[in-house]
Amino acid sequence: MKIPFIGKPDEEAEMSFWEHLDELRGTLWRILIAVLVTSIAAFAFKDILFDDIILAPKSRTFITYRVFCKLGDLLNLPSLCIDPSQFQLININLAGQFTSHMNISLVAGLIIALPYILWELWRFVKPGLNDQEVRSSRGAVFIISFLFILGVLFSYFIVAPLMINFLGGYAVSAAVSNQIALTSYVSSITMMTLLMGLLFELPVLILFLTKIGIITPGHLRKYRKHTMIAILIIAGIITPSPDIFSQVIVAFPLYALFELSLSISSRMYKKKQEMAS
Repeated sequence: MKIPFIGKPDEEAEMSFWEHLDELRGTLWRILIAVLVTSIAAFAFKDILFDDIILAPKSRTFITYRVFCKLGDLLNLPSLCIDPSQFQLININLAGQFTSHMNISLVAGLIIALPYILWELWRFVKPGLNDQEVRSSRGAVFIISFLFILGVLFSYFIVAPLMINFLGGYAVSAAVSNQIALTSYVSSITMMTLLMGLLFELPVLILFLTKIGIITPGHLRKYRKHTMIAILIIAGIITPSPDIFSQVIVAFPLYALFELSLSISSRMYKKKQEMAS
């Protein structure tokens, strides 16, 4: 059986089913090698990876805390001056530090290699698209990569410091001190960072769902108030500090992301209507 070949510049070429799978295997191997190389590079720069990046939000000299403290002085909100050095990181497992090093290196390698991964996938599927689909999806690799990195940065510089400050300093009793396991700290940072990176892909997801007709701008507008309440709840969970300012810092970008998704959905829906008529 012959099927249209995806993965070569020549769109007219045809390949057998097994040849097509072989090309897919080559794409996946290149992606795997790219992630492996970037992960090894991240593993090699352990001091930068941990002291300057992963453990930086635990230091009171972290840029987010310094900016917050200056804002607190201007707005007369002393609670914005955050001191995250109120808990101690410890390692309670024999291989805890090594496994944390491995896990963080893999996550860092995945984030660094993401643009290349998306480009490889795009290069594989592009010949299977028609001219209109190619034109409409032009720049998709850059947009998806940009939104993901933006989400990662938002989590690292805004969400993670606020989360660390609250959870690291929270105590049920003065008789109980916080000594946080390194693995718990690392998993919390990486999980929140990856989740925010995926959350910032919302405009791309809304665009796709609007294009295939699952949702419409009317649906999004109908649940705008519900979305606002949900975002405020999420911001309250992420930043359960007593001041409203830190919650607004988290809630505003998330709501702006929803409005951007609504605008994109409206344009796509209008374009579909024009093409149908």
